[in-house]
Amino acid sequence: MELFTRIDTLADGKLDFKLYRYTPSFPAAIVATVIFAILSCLHIWRLTKARAWYFIPFTIGGAFETIGYAARIISHNNKESVPAYSVQAILILVAPALFAASIYMILGRIIISLRAQHLSLIPVRWLTKVFVCGDIVSFSLQAAGGGIQASGTIEAYDRGEKIILAGLFVQIVVFGIFVITSGLFHRKCLQNPTLAARENAFPWKLDLNVLYTVSIIILVRSIFRVVEYLQGNGGYLISHEVFLYIFDAVLMAIVMIVFLIWYVDHLQYKDGNEYDLEPCVVDETNSS
Repeated sequence: MELFTRIDTLADGKLDFKLYRYTPSFPAAIVATVIFAILSCLHIWRLTKARAWYFIPFTIGGAFETIGYAARIISHNNKESVPAYSVQAILILVAPALFAASIYMILGRIIISLRAQHLSLIPVRWLTKVFVCGDIVSFSLQAAGGGIQASGTIEAYDRGEKIILAGLFVQIVVFGIFVITSGLFHRKCLQNPTLAARENAFPWKLDLNVLYTVSIIILVRSIFRVVEYLQGNGGYLISHEVFLYIFDAVLMAIVMIVFLIWYVDHLQYKDGNEYDLEPCVVDETNSS
């Protein structure tokens, strides 16, 4: 097995290109659709109840996952259907970028709620904007690449594949910088806690650990997708459906479950408009 395989040429000179190199599993698609539908409905309920509007992109991502796997049900009966293939390929591909958008917004609100703006590597006023803009670039590239592939020609597939890879690389880089930024803030806040951090006004340490967990999970999924696309249409990963479910469906379901169990809806400034609050630093001489 070669690690990187492109579109092969058959003995008669024709290109060996297929939308699917297997028949999509009907039971697996049904189970995935039901699970993501349930998780999405639960997130809609929690979102409206908590009025934590920064979870809107996350919830839309869950809907994308649901529709994407529902399209694979259609593909089971007609795996030559370009529309069904395109819907599942694009929506399942870009859904994690929507998850990421909410994750980026949560960090800024944690920092603001702790009144710890002075400890952030990136000014809080720009923090969410920087990461969400990077996420938009990643999302746009992946969606554009998927849209180009949807034309159904081999040339378009190859061109779209390169654009998707660029989007995935952007996502990995942005997520990496996000994790580093979160980690540096976490360390600084432990070393020089604000009053809110010292008094544990809310479970900020748990919130950050949740962000680390889901970020790493999405990073693993993105790396899998990069390798999958680098291998090409005839690659080992894309030719075996099980990898899609292990490294994408299961991981993204875990991300949604994690945020259901530890729903970050207790932040003081849910609207994110309190950027100009003065930081509240603990006076060590008075607190000792």
